Amino acid sequence: MPPFKKYVKKLPRHLQQVVLDAVEDVLANTEIRECKKGDLEGIHVYKFSMGRQLTLMAYRVENDSLVLYQAGPHENFYRDLKKYMKEARR
Repeated sequence: MPPFKKYVKKLPRHLQQVVLDAVEDVLANTEIRECKKGDLEGIHVYKFSMGRQLTLMAYRVENDSLVLYQAGPHENFYRDLKKYMKEARR
């Protein structure tokens, strides 16, 4: 998904690896997640530290595959995710 890919591409190499490690953590154990309700029902959020900053990653498990929607700091994360999901439904 474009927002996730765009965010990771802008990161320095060592932080890209931190994000990839978080993806591997989710793949290894899909129970480590926070399920969203309301507008974001069906979306799961995994929280991890990137340096000293809390980073969130939004994803959905579909047919034994992981669909990554967005990653980034907590500030405006859910607002931007809702906006993206609304536009994707059109």
